[in-house]
Amino acid sequence: MEPISTITEFLETSGARLRFFDMGRRVDKLPRDRFLQFEKTEIPYPYPLQRQAWFALLFHDKSARQEPLIWFLRLPLDEQGRLLQAARDDFMHRLIERIGERVQADNEDQQLDAALQDNPYSFKPKEERMAVFHARVSRLLNAPPSRFYAYAQQYISGQPGWEQWSFVGYQGIADLAARLDQDDNETALVKAIPELPIQPLVALCHCLENETTSPGITEALLDRVVQELQQTNPEPGLLAAAIRGSARSAAPGPQRTLIKRILSAPAGNHIEILSAVSGRAWEQLLDAELRRLFLERLAENSAGQEAFNLCMADLLYLPGMRQPILAAVRDPGRSAPLSCAIGALFQGVTPG
Repeated sequence: MEPISTITEFLETSGARLRFFDMGRRVDKLPRDRFLQFEKTEIPYPYPLQRQAWFALLFHDKSARQEPLIWFLRLPLDEQGRLLQAARDDFMHRLIERIGERVQADNEDQQLDAALQDNPYSFKPKEERMAVFHARVSRLLNAPPSRFYAYAQQYISGQPGWEQWSFVGYQGIADLAARLDQDDNETALVKAIPELPIQPLVALCHCLENETTSPGITEALLDRVVQELQQTNPEPGLLAAAIRGSARSAAPGPQRTLIKRILSAPAGNHIEILSAVSGRAWEQLLDAELRRLFLERLAENSAGQEAFNLCMADLLYLPGMRQPILAAVRDPGRSAPLSCAIGALFQGVTPG
């Protein structure tokens, strides 16, 4: 029998049923087999962020208690985006050592609860991320949504008045986004998107980025973008949010149109907008025309050369993106500003 060398195999020896979620670029389920391949360094992590794998492990232990146990972990990746074996081994050593310390004093439930105490590989997600995660898990486990869900539904219907958004809890919005196919939520959202003030619309889009959204929602966001771009000073935060909210659209055509409209506008060089494309809707950059437009705007982004370098490094690290980005970089038809930014990137200097 081969020795246990992965977190997955170790936890499964206790009879735990594991579920895996990416917690970096999106809050989304990861198939067990794919995650195990990653742990065995057979494949790169599919959604690296800052050269780390950010993920959650959710498991029911042998006692089948009502509340599942959740671990939030981040592990460093090598130059190819694969798990650093030394870090994995160090984590496993710390984990086994911590559990061993608690064996005599506690039952198995308490051992697992305390296993990550003082562990450098654990992290605490931001509150907004936690709200989305809890909404996704509640839906997955067929548990009821939070008590904030009902009021979020009421607000989205327009009953209290659109100005009453400050009373809507973020958890309720996350629950709403996780249950688009329930309680006529999708229809209500399509009707609400044209009316929502900026703050609740941004919050909604940040939750929708984790969900597969319908063509109706994408079209509503596109209409809102067109409306915003007609303003004298379009709000970059709203435009970036629309990109994020349509990031997993089931209508790639309207989604591409939405992104191209924004990037083609004067405000399209704002770094918040460009970061939304590369960080949440990067798959759309496989489209050659959109990729070319994105890189041209990135070369003249509002935050300068350092932001260009960071964004390019992030994209080149994503599985499947390196070759398309490098091909665009080598395009002889690229503009002078893009050529200058690329030159500075490879030279490691900022042009004066």
